[in-house]
Amino acid sequence: MTATAAPSASSPAPGPAAVSPLLTRLAAERATGALFRERGTLFLEDGRVVHAESPATPGLDVLLTTGGGLAPERWTEAVNQAGARRQVARFLVDSGGMAGGELEICHLAAIFDAAFFALSPGSGPSRFRRGATHWIGSVRSVPAEAVERETRRRRELLDAVWPYPLLDTSPVVPRPAAPGQTVTARQRILLARADGVRTPADLAWVLGRPAFHTLLDVRRLAAAGLVETPYAPAAGPEPVPEPSLPEWMTQSQSPDVALLRRLRDALEASL
Repeated sequence: MTATAAPSASSPAPGPAAVSPLLTRLAAERATGALFRERGTLFLEDGRVVHAESPATPGLDVLLTTGGGLAPERWTEAVNQAGARRQVARFLVDSGGMAGGELEICHLAAIFDAAFFALSPGSGPSRFRRGATHWIGSVRSVPAEAVERETRRRRELLDAVWPYPLLDTSPVVPRPAAPGQTVTARQRILLARADGVRTPADLAWVLGRPAFHTLLDVRRLAAAGLVETPYAPAAGPEPVPEPSLPEWMTQSQSPDVALLRRLRDALEASL
């Protein structure tokens, strides 16, 4: 029988598990198309991520108009003029709507933001449509490995700041600051829009900020005591089974019901 060699002490440790095995395989195949998941879509070109979108996060249009300096009518013009040709990004830059560098920064923010939600655990089955492209056009591509690495880092960061995931989907309820406690300008703006009804996702859309950054801000505020932390209800005690009557009582043909009840009460009192 052939002996199996033990792993060498110098062998490299196995890397982290893939966030999406299908994405990893598509990247290795240098595939082009759209990877659809329950919470978002990633667009690939030659195996690299060129765009991402998710209903859980504001899109590039919101980041540029609400959160940035692009006039909404300029965005509408770009979509109408160049959307059918899938060159919206090129039109924005060529028409002087915005600088190329500014567009790239916002576009990268949109990719990593949407990918965080699209690649979230338990987000349902994936499917891939080969050859599908997005109407935004070419801006900048990101290696799939970098998208997965950043997604893992963001998950770990949220839990390191304040490990209460219920905050991410619950209404944000502000709390008064303690005497002498400082609040940053960014935090002040978020707290001013937190009305006890809006969730972090709602606030991201209102403020024109990436959804993940808003989640992170809310968790930091909760850790500082400036936002209420919702807690999962504690599990109640296991129900105590009602004591059963002795077998001879259940087999009696004509039991004295009142006597049986007194005996049962006495059994319960002795437990």
